[in-house]
Amino acid sequence: MKTHRFSLRFSLRFSLRFSLGSLLMALALSTAAQQGYPSRTVRFVVPFAPGGSTDFMARLAGKNLAERLGRQFVIENRPGAGGIVGTDLVAKSVPDGYTLLLGFLGPLAISPNLETVPYNPVTDFTAASLLSTSHSVLVVHPSLPVRSVKELIALAKARPGEINYASSGRSTNNYLTSELFKSRANINLIHIPYKGTGPAAIATLSGEAQVMFGSVTGVLTHVRTNRLRALAMTSPNRSPLLPEVPTLVEAGLSGIDVGAWAALVAPAGTPREIIARLNAEIFHITAAPHYRQQLEKQAIEPLTSSPEQFTAFLKAELEKWGKVIKDSGVKSD
Repeated sequence: MKTHRFSLRFSLRFSLRFSLGSLLMALALSTAAQQGYPSRTVRFVVPFAPGGSTDFMARLAGKNLAERLGRQFVIENRPGAGGIVGTDLVAKSVPDGYTLLLGFLGPLAISPNLETVPYNPVTDFTAASLLSTSHSVLVVHPSLPVRSVKELIALAKARPGEINYASSGRSTNNYLTSELFKSRANINLIHIPYKGTGPAAIATLSGEAQVMFGSVTGVLTHVRTNRLRALAMTSPNRSPLLPEVPTLVEAGLSGIDVGAWAALVAPAGTPREIIARLNAEIFHITAAPHYRQQLEKQAIEPLTSSPEQFTAFLKAELEKWGKVIKDSGVKSD
């Protein structure tokens, strides 16, 4: 894992002032938490552009948290650098519980293994809970004369470097999925990064991009109206929303099961009382049948965890994807 490392020299006087300031801030934050949280609007940062399953997940979770806690959760889309920009913004925010992040696999576990990021995914955040996981579907623009994974691979080998694919940005999960697909199939596709799944899908619909790994619900209508052609699922099993579409394993390619998880994350140092409150509310919300049904309609599987379980999970994800990236030879653009 690559992260920025800073070497700072403090004078004794500055160190003492810094320590005292930190102590006073911690006491103030703890007092605020005990007095009742939230007492004002909460900013909920999504590190990608509006549109797609990520935005849906944030808005559904934010709506339900607002109903439970009695305060508005304002969704703020802050795209850029494959989710790194928005993620870093939250890492550097005041840890008072009023700036939260919809944390994702890409910026928290993939990017740190591909490039230098301005935050440490383990020590710069405190997670309230895992929220969900989902898989994607391989689609192509109808102008591409292929109707199966086998035909796509054959065409790419016959026309090396002529076929492109869209992603929601470098180091995102669909970028890694695409690069793993290239590696496993031994083909060359040209990467075109966009600032989110919505813009990437629009580009693929227009024919500007030819290939994409997108969310099932994000492409479902377009597949059914023949504006996009679905070739394979990345999930272990076929999707009930696209039962006619085989999995990549069925198509003869293994090792491309990239589950795109999401979590509710806060800056490190957020009072434990606030994290505990958010965790309890996520467990309550996730247990509600209507909430689960709304997610399942989007081919999203709801998840929960304790903060400690998420930390262990994130460490395992960093190790797992670090090995996958190293073994596959995938590199950041």
